[in-house]
Amino acid sequence: MNGIINILKPIGMTSTDVVRWIKRKIKIDKVGHIGTLDPGATGVLPICVGKATKLVQFYSQEEKSYRAEITLGITTDTQDAFGRELSKIIPQVTLADLKRVLSKFRGNITQIPPMFSAVRKQGKHLYDYARQGIEIERPEREVSITKLELISWQDDVFPKALLDIECSKGTYIRTLCQDIGEELGCGAHMSFLLRLRAGKFTLDSSYTLEEIEYFLAKKDESFVLSPDWGLTLPEVRIPQSRLIAFKNGLPSSRTMLRGVRSSEGQLIKVYCDKQFLGIGIWKNDSLYPNKVLI
Repeated sequence: MNGIINILKPIGMTSTDVVRWIKRKIKIDKVGHIGTLDPGATGVLPICVGKATKLVQFYSQEEKSYRAEITLGITTDTQDAFGRELSKIIPQVTLADLKRVLSKFRGNITQIPPMFSAVRKQGKHLYDYARQGIEIERPEREVSITKLELISWQDDVFPKALLDIECSKGTYIRTLCQDIGEELGCGAHMSFLLRLRAGKFTLDSSYTLEEIEYFLAKKDESFVLSPDWGLTLPEVRIPQSRLIAFKNGLPSSRTMLRGVRSSEGQLIKVYCDKQFLGIGIWKNDSLYPNKVLI
């Protein structure tokens, strides 16, 4: 089996748990997820299987979309509802205050990755340090918030708000919620997270683990998408005469191909007739194999 499975990740499982589950059910070693989801989050988690695992890096760059609940007045060490409570202050915050602050977090912003995250420092994940009670200095990183829209507001002792967010790769939504709380002066944490979209993979086209088990029992692989599905790259078709060359890692000059308009360093999907061969890159006016799937 080679392709991509768009999974609806359940709450309580890590992304690695889902990978292990797929390996066990499909009996295949090469499995990798596209973009991590925390155990307490649910939603779209595309999984690459077989030769499609070579393409994880290209999918990981895509924009993502979330629906998040923020609870004001309570902070935790994990920045979400599953961590240890650090502070609890009844906030004097109105809906108008939240709307005013949200505008500050649209566009390009900086974040400091949370300690409870998979970011590596000196060969270890930050969460390994955090579990030992060690705080590590983390550099700021720039991310892009292209959409930050208020969906609903619940005026309570500890007010809650639902937010729709579209953002770049590497954005931590729980850090965004915490930073919004700090800006409001009361603190906050992310109390719920649903990933609606990862690139072209959407919630309405995802499958639960139970649905995948049902398909597998019927020996029906219709839930597996082709490896190139959703890759937002230009494409080129090479002639049969260059198929073996591409497979063996050899370049093809532009004069050997037709209808090609790509610039230096451009990544491109490569086909021969209708067969997807992999990813190429343009260098020195030639098409070089970058990732070969055949």
